[in-house]
Amino acid sequence: MLAATWQKLVSLLHRLGPDEAAGRLGDFTTTPRVIRISIIALFVGVLGAVVALILLRLIGLFTNLFFFQRWDTTLVSPAGNSLGVFEIFVPIIGGLIIGFMARYGSEKIRGHGIPEAIEAILINGSKVEPRVAILKPLSSAISIGTGGPFGAEGPIIMTGGAFGSMIAQFMKLTSTERKILLVAGAAAGMSATFFAPVASVLLAVELLLFEWKPRSLIPVALASAIAAIVRYYIIGPGPLFPVPPHVAFIGPVGFLGCVVVGLLAGLLSALLTFMVYAFEDAFRLLPIHWMWWPAIGGLIIGLGGLIFPQALGVGYDTIGKLLQGNVPLGVIAGILIVKSLIWSSSLGSGTSGGVLAPLLMMGGALGGILALFLPNEGIGFWSLISMGAILGGTMRSPFTGVIFAVELTHDINALFPLLVAGVIAHGCTVLLMRRSILTEKVARRGYHLTREYAIDPLEILFVREVMRTKVVALPASITQKDLTQLVTNKQNPRGQHLYPVIGDDGQLTGVATRTDLNQLISEAHSENADHPLAECLKTDPIVAYPDETLRTVVYRMAETGFTRFPVVERGDRRKLVGMVSLNDLLKARTRNLAEERKREQVLRIRMLLPLRRTIKR
Repeated sequence: MLAATWQKLVSLLHRLGPDEAAGRLGDFTTTPRVIRISIIALFVGVLGAVVALILLRLIGLFTNLFFFQRWDTTLVSPAGNSLGVFEIFVPIIGGLIIGFMARYGSEKIRGHGIPEAIEAILINGSKVEPRVAILKPLSSAISIGTGGPFGAEGPIIMTGGAFGSMIAQFMKLTSTERKILLVAGAAAGMSATFFAPVASVLLAVELLLFEWKPRSLIPVALASAIAAIVRYYIIGPGPLFPVPPHVAFIGPVGFLGCVVVGLLAGLLSALLTFMVYAFEDAFRLLPIHWMWWPAIGGLIIGLGGLIFPQALGVGYDTIGKLLQGNVPLGVIAGILIVKSLIWSSSLGSGTSGGVLAPLLMMGGALGGILALFLPNEGIGFWSLISMGAILGGTMRSPFTGVIFAVELTHDINALFPLLVAGVIAHGCTVLLMRRSILTEKVARRGYHLTREYAIDPLEILFVREVMRTKVVALPASITQKDLTQLVTNKQNPRGQHLYPVIGDDGQLTGVATRTDLNQLISEAHSENADHPLAECLKTDPIVAYPDETLRTVVYRMAETGFTRFPVVERGDRRKLVGMVSLNDLLKARTRNLAEERKREQVLRIRMLLPLRRTIKR
């Protein structure tokens, strides 16, 4: 009985495809196929949580092996090692291993992880090579485990996305559906790593999906949720960085403090982004193969570790101390100077590592300094606000930064201050930089993407609003001689390239192009000069309907290669009501341009003055 029920469910899911009523307009275009993709996404979410656990364990293992010479998978800080000056060689060894893995394994393991996921989505049809799913977490674990000042989130996003993509590649799915499962794996990995399911979904929406549709939001959200549930049992509960509760309302002075934090966090975000790519440009000038660059970056990491040991590794312990407000000023200065330098230089060398954890640490340090001047709103308050702000500014994903900070600490009272600071930082970096730290790498590879989402004006305009009703329609019985006379008299309007042909009953029988008419006219003096047009026209033409959106017509033009359609009534394909062309669709775009550029004062304030009497003489 159970087997029969399961077979029926599988059969139903296989039949789920485009909605039969797709012609009917609605708020969304999602079809029942989202159910099948969501079920697959649940399995991707479970796998993403397992992959996150493996990566965290690998980081702990390599950290213990390289710095403490013991077999243990517990996450520890490299700062407590007793290697002395030999500590310098550990990051160099890690850089050499990563360089060889990138050159002889896959070059895609280099970098943050998130830019590579974006490139796979936009350029490669959401197809990720299976070896990337193995080499990316391994290389990242070696990089971080040998002292690299990186986070695990970028690599886990790429790794989770790689496993999601591989599962999709074993099935007969569209590129869009592969993208959904790739992003579902990425969100699941981040959710399991930080126990931040909502922020993971927001990151997917703001940075990876490039759309806001239920067809993608539902599977990604389910994958993120199931990963958080699995994480509870295999890794542990959250929050990752618990903080004492802060006040629910900070007042006007606190609000101004959030504005200051947002502005300074935005400036720091721009500086960090500039430093990363300035170092990348510097490495490109070296007369050696890029395989050796991570080793040079490792040398910088080792020297920085000697000066300031807390800069090595993921730094979760330091982030927790910053939020508890018990970090000396010297440590804060070391984070802002040493951590930022070794992080940006090593990341510019092309090694493997993430950006979120370092940004949290540097944002927390900025907040620690500002806490000396801003009103006291509680222990670690300004460090928390600065963390969220620098995430929103550097990644250009303000809502992700806000919710991520809340989920990491479970301090819901900080939501309003985080929103203010995060949006201010976001606005600052948007005005200062063309690209974010995550998208600049994609742009440097010769691609362009936009992070602005808006409703396509072609989606809200109908064919009836732009179609031309004053067109020349030819009778089906017209002969070549009559057609020649008609064209000679210039009765056809300038610019019309497609002519509907009407039968004796006044109904549409077909269409004829201007090329067809010129061909007939050239044969006007032949023996077939009285050949009727009806026998030479194209019957059963592709048509448009008055109640269709212009976007639907654009898709039809792209699929068929035709740029002009007769417009007929939906209930009667032979009743002609007009013509629509690509030029008409382009004119519809001008409405959107007018809304963007035309400035006008709709309401005016008129001052009421006493009436003056004029005396006529």
